[in-house]
Amino acid sequence: MFKLFRENVKIARGAIRSQILRTTLTVLIMAIGIMALVGILTVVAALENTLTGNFASMGSNTFNINQYTQVTRRGGSNEIWKPNPTIDYTQARAFVNRYDYPSTTTSLSFTATTKAEVRSGSAKTDPEISVVGADENFLSNAGLELTQGRNFNTFDISNNTRFCILGSDFLKGLFKDIPPLGKEIAIRGTKFKVIGVLKEEGSTFGNSQDLRVIIPIQVARSMYTEPNINFDLSVKVGDNKLLNAAVDHAVVTMRQVRKLSPVEEDNFGIERSDDLIKRIQDITGYLDIAAVVISVITIFGSSIALMNIMIVSVTERTREIGVRKALGANKRTVAFQFFIETLLIGQIGGFVGVIIGLLIGWGISAALSFSFVIPWMAIIWAFIVSFIVAVVSGSYPAIKASNLDPIEALRYE
Repeated sequence: MFKLFRENVKIARGAIRSQILRTTLTVLIMAIGIMALVGILTVVAALENTLTGNFASMGSNTFNINQYTQVTRRGGSNEIWKPNPTIDYTQARAFVNRYDYPSTTTSLSFTATTKAEVRSGSAKTDPEISVVGADENFLSNAGLELTQGRNFNTFDISNNTRFCILGSDFLKGLFKDIPPLGKEIAIRGTKFKVIGVLKEEGSTFGNSQDLRVIIPIQVARSMYTEPNINFDLSVKVGDNKLLNAAVDHAVVTMRQVRKLSPVEEDNFGIERSDDLIKRIQDITGYLDIAAVVISVITIFGSSIALMNIMIVSVTERTREIGVRKALGANKRTVAFQFFIETLLIGQIGGFVGVIIGLLIGWGISAALSFSFVIPWMAIIWAFIVSFIVAVVSGSYPAIKASNLDPIEALRYE
């Protein structure tokens, strides 16, 4: 049996080489469908990996309080973010002072600007630096880590020291080949001493998370006095089992701060990091389904093309089939020969499609600054699909070849 299989593979390879142009076109048709499947799923996997990694770094025991409430549209399951009044500094500070749930750490921060220019001596950056005003708990609650130096302490925040913590991109620009700790930078003419450097975070949708400077919150408030600044509140719970109770307590506290009556709805939002991760996975799940639908349509067309080409191959080799049958080949042997040829072409097409799909997925992921991952399940599924397509497409031509009358086949010109 193994010898017969090996012989059929050798015959199939010979037939493929003898019709190289036709085989190449068939392989490309097959590859297009597989490429669509693998390419889309590669980008989706990279997107999910990037976003999930960003939110997971916050920890599953963290939640944020902001001005947006998630609501469901009437008559549907579509969700939108409803804007509420901003959380000003007075309200944010009142929440921090009142919120006393056990084993929790509360952080207060705000993004002062995203277009700051930072100077150090005669060197300066482009006006694309984010300046964040924060307290001593900000790094811990946001899941940020330091590679050099130290975090703010209570003394730094309460005394409004001119200290700062830099994003990792400053090591590639302003402080390239220069130890940054202890050096001074200037923002809007105010000088700050560098006490720490953050671990590299990467980019999300092309926006670098490493082009930022973190300074004490009161210093940031004195430098940036624009109206309607929204402050961010983050709460980290020491025990994950207490998370739900801590969220409920935060809602009650924030309602008191906002002076809401019992009949009024919340005019603020609560975002839990584990909810964000789940939401991302739900969205990418829909993208996976869309990718499969698109690729199945393409692969359906590929299977028709493969079947037609194999039928043409059977017609062209009618006399060869007659000779084989005259020499003693039975129906099963003839059918098996053409079936192996179809499988071989299908697997070659699947392999080419996977390679091209991975390259396209890698290119798009790199362009969008996603964390590229190899979608092994998509690759396995691609080879399974190409096998199924080959089986379906090769069955009819193989049966047609096996049912040819040997005498009529020998007369065929």
